[in-house]
Amino acid sequence: MKTKFSFVFCFFTILLFSQEFPPIIKYTSAAYGAGNQNWMISQDEQNYLYFANDEGLLEYNGTNWELYPAPNETIIRSVKVIGTKVYTGCYMNFGYWMRNAAGKLKYTSLSDKIKNKILDDEQFWNILQYDQWVLFQSLSRIYIFDTKTGKFKIVAPKNGVVKSFAAKNAIYFQTIKEGLFEIESGKAKLVSDHPTLKKFTIVNVFPITEGLLIQTQLDGMYTLIGNTLTRFATDADQALKSGFVYSSQILKDGSFALGTVSNGVYILSEKGKLKYHISQSKGLSNNTVLSLFEDKDQNLWTGLDNGINCINVQSPVHSFTDDSGALGTVYASVVFNDMLYIGSNQGLFCKKTQSNEEFKFIAGTKGQVWSLFVYDNMVFCGHDSGTFIVNGSTAKNIFSGSGTWKLEPVPNSKKLLLQGNYYGLSVLEKKDGTWTFRNKIKGFDYSSRFFEIDDHLDIYVSHEYKGIFRLKADGDFTKTNGYFTYKEPRKGNNASLTKFNNSIYYAFKGGIFKLNKQTKQFEKDKTLSSIFEKDEYTSGKLIVDNSNKIWLFSKNYIHYFSASKLSSELKQNIIPIPSSLTNSMLGYENITQISKSTYLIGTTDGYYTLNIEDLSFKNYAVLITDITVNKQNENMQNVKLTSEGSFKSTENNITLNYTVPEYNKYINSEYQYLLEGYQNEWSEWSNKATINFKNLPSGKYTFKVRARYANTILQNTAVYSFVVLKPWYLTNLAWLVYILLIITAGYFINRAYQNFYRRQEAKLIEENNLLLEIQELENERQLMMLRNEQLSQDVDNKNRELAVSTMSLNSKNELLSIIKEDLKKTSQDDNKDIKSVIRTINDNISEEDSWKIFKEAFDSADKDFLKRIKQLHPLLTPNDLRLCAYLRLNLSSKEIAPLFNISVRSVEIKRYRLRKKMDLKHENGLAEYILTV
Repeated sequence: MKTKFSFVFCFFTILLFSQEFPPIIKYTSAAYGAGNQNWMISQDEQNYLYFANDEGLLEYNGTNWELYPAPNETIIRSVKVIGTKVYTGCYMNFGYWMRNAAGKLKYTSLSDKIKNKILDDEQFWNILQYDQWVLFQSLSRIYIFDTKTGKFKIVAPKNGVVKSFAAKNAIYFQTIKEGLFEIESGKAKLVSDHPTLKKFTIVNVFPITEGLLIQTQLDGMYTLIGNTLTRFATDADQALKSGFVYSSQILKDGSFALGTVSNGVYILSEKGKLKYHISQSKGLSNNTVLSLFEDKDQNLWTGLDNGINCINVQSPVHSFTDDSGALGTVYASVVFNDMLYIGSNQGLFCKKTQSNEEFKFIAGTKGQVWSLFVYDNMVFCGHDSGTFIVNGSTAKNIFSGSGTWKLEPVPNSKKLLLQGNYYGLSVLEKKDGTWTFRNKIKGFDYSSRFFEIDDHLDIYVSHEYKGIFRLKADGDFTKTNGYFTYKEPRKGNNASLTKFNNSIYYAFKGGIFKLNKQTKQFEKDKTLSSIFEKDEYTSGKLIVDNSNKIWLFSKNYIHYFSASKLSSELKQNIIPIPSSLTNSMLGYENITQISKSTYLIGTTDGYYTLNIEDLSFKNYAVLITDITVNKQNENMQNVKLTSEGSFKSTENNITLNYTVPEYNKYINSEYQYLLEGYQNEWSEWSNKATINFKNLPSGKYTFKVRARYANTILQNTAVYSFVVLKPWYLTNLAWLVYILLIITAGYFINRAYQNFYRRQEAKLIEENNLLLEIQELENERQLMMLRNEQLSQDVDNKNRELAVSTMSLNSKNELLSIIKEDLKKTSQDDNKDIKSVIRTINDNISEEDSWKIFKEAFDSADKDFLKRIKQLHPLLTPNDLRLCAYLRLNLSSKEIAPLFNISVRSVEIKRYRLRKKMDLKHENGLAEYILTV
């Protein structure tokens, strides 16, 4: 069973066609948003491409597709760009499209002028140009339109028109069963009625030096020289008979491209040698090729029955794509003894170099191949099953103890090879002309995918998950006494280690580091590390080729460095092919020099070859394709590209689309823009070919966009200037109105202020007058207070005077009483004179007279006191009132006693009785109360 399986596998791989093909860009109907079938292709001066599609005219500018439906919503069968006009033909209608000021195509019908002459159910399959005439061909007639006069001529062969051709400054057409004709002076002239030309449909007519080269659908190619028709033999004659040629094109290099109905595209050399046969199994989207067109960059466009493909025929990149999966992912390749060896996850394959023969599977190598290494005039294969030595198309296993990553020679020992295995390092030794496994190096058991040996026999190993190790083996490479683990640089995803220019380099996301031989430390190499800046890192895989170039892969480029002949600096070269298009296995990138300038790079589905000497790129131009504006939440509206834009303030959401019309599969254009008046610096480079500015403030702007293609900035910068107008409320008229309103408002405000200030002034005057009045009243009050104080002082003075007079009276009465008593003691009872004196004294100390005098004086000093106290206490007697008056003068009981001519004790009794009458509480003093009345 195993033998049968091996036979079937080998048979299948022998059938694996191994030709490398130019890159093919595939566009599906879903990608371009139109019908499946594309009948004819043309290109304008700006490199825009146009396709006659089932659903209308399809335009492609290198970035965006746009569909323009036919005027009568039918299939467009033909398209031809002539000058600034795009002529198209469809069902019962033909005319031209011209670009309007907004950059969009607008249709003008020519057939409407001769509508009555158009045949019923007529379709126009081809458009040709000759000088000032444009020819529209249907299957019945040819309509000749004079672009200068606008008049038509009609060529109407009896048996219709199969197809028309423009060749050698002449217009040819074929008529069924009649042969090949030429149009002269607006009439048909027979060129040849050879039976072959009457029997087989002609696909195309090419001019050659001697005459014409005629391509038929089913019978190959012929040369027509004079009246002699001779077969032009090609390598594809037999295949073309069954393939049914439907379209053809002569290319600029003299080659022929032939599109078939059932077998894809054949590209033949000028002499008929087969260069490529590209079919669906070789990368084409569909085997039915309805149309072919070579653009200005010598790309071959194929309009298919289901989609559009662009073949980069002149590309320095050619690819071998294994859609079957038989070859698998390529991990290693090498050229040795004119044989190309390919190692993949399926095993080891080989074929002759520079040949289109099939790959052959090398028996016994089924499984993962990691590396291929040429040494000692033989090929070593590092395999998942161990190590193989390859001789021609056979392989011999010499080690199977572990998977082998790679092999390196031991310095100064030609008979020893060091190999990195899944579980450490081991040694191969050459004995008696044969390489055999000798031993594993003891003391180090880590996987050794990347390792290098320096001149001092120190071994450096890079482990993706543990970092970098340095170990020293003994003199016989049998064991190591330990190893040193580097803390810096750190471990990293997809990191690698290699030797270049006799120096060891380590690469990971943090940069590329070079080993310092003296310090044995890794130091960052700024030149090499620069390629990983700006988030360019994808893999740290370092590869050194046979010509001592070191290769690195980043997100958008392939880099290689070579040593300068005049200095120690490395010279950098950049190939602008992004990793997303090369389809390489990250961390397992591989590149092999298979000739002086050609390199093979492995991918996940095959490989591609790259000729670095052919890496020359055309200088394209960046173009602004269309500009749209819109109000918030409203539909976009196209604006003119030919003049400065002027947009309303509400139309301040602006979208600009731009492109570089190039069609290279492996190179993407990058764009950088600047909006002067809005930003001060150019944006970052980006593949995005559109930019939207939202809610731009009013002002004048200049939009600039430039492009970078193949890492070179294109010479031109596309510029568009526009103005976002101010809103109506900020226009000059609005400002004038605002000024007038301000002046008017200022006038009325001034008047209001004047009135206000007048009122304020009157109010202030009134307030000041009031204040003055208040001040006068205050002054009067102060004066009153002063008068009251003066009166109070006067009262106090009078009270004092009254008290003094009372005291004087009291003293007088006391003196008179003393004199009276003395006279009574010294006089005799009958002394009339003494009695008269006593009587006089009694009259002078009369109590009533004293009270009367006192009362008058008291009423003068403290008016109405006695009335008030009498009103408060009606029960008071005159003696009580007299006592109150004395107490009002603040006289003590001792001072009051003589005035009543009684003792002090009697005065206290009087005071007690007075309190009772006044009904005073115990805590209230009698004198204090009287003073407050």
